[in-house]
Amino acid sequence: MKLKDLVNINNPVGYRIGLFIQFLILLSIVTFSIGTLPNLSDHFQRVLRATEIFIVVIFSVEYLIRVFTSQKPLRFIFSFFGIIDLLAILPFYLSLGIDLRSLRAVRLLRLFRILKLARYSKAIDHFRRAILLSKGELGISLAAMILLLYFSAVGIYYFEKTAQPESFSSVFDSLWWSVATLTTVGYGDVYPVTVGGKVFTFFVLMIGLGIVAIPAGIFAAALSKTDVE
Repeated sequence: MKLKDLVNINNPVGYRIGLFIQFLILLSIVTFSIGTLPNLSDHFQRVLRATEIFIVVIFSVEYLIRVFTSQKPLRFIFSFFGIIDLLAILPFYLSLGIDLRSLRAVRLLRLFRILKLARYSKAIDHFRRAILLSKGELGISLAAMILLLYFSAVGIYYFEKTAQPESFSSVFDSLWWSVATLTTVGYGDVYPVTVGGKVFTFFVLMIGLGIVAIPAGIFAAALSKTDVE
């Protein structure tokens, strides 16, 4: 058996290894969540640490096998799955000899391990291909939403800054209102009280409903173009 067959889910051995990798991914997410519980005993923390080391070793071996058996190693390293595989093990190696109290955000990278499931799940891979297929249109929609967020924040700032200086003291403070309004969440903690502000909010909502709905339509169209195997 060739080395690359170990990571090829199209053969019996590779398929079983793939199932084992999927189990480790889920186990990693569970242990990550358990590790956030307060007042864990020293023994349980050691068990979690040993589990993490075991998972990282397996993931590291899998990553190296994929790199060395790839016909174009650099292309794999910088591919979607190559980056995900690297991010799955990178936090552990970054933590060696480093006080993570100052690098707590590094631990969040462990959550990227769940994206490894896309390699084994046809449904998740279906979503991934749809995103890649529509990335240009989604990028344009995202840029339009960012511009609308900014312009609405500037507009409400000038309408409400005098009436509510504590809530709309700057454009940056007004951005929170823009996000809550354009996403139709409407927390109610910040809202316009002037006539001009209310009228402006009406037009922002009308435009925002259309802008926010565009990415959903684009993504749905992309999904329909991808083949479900």
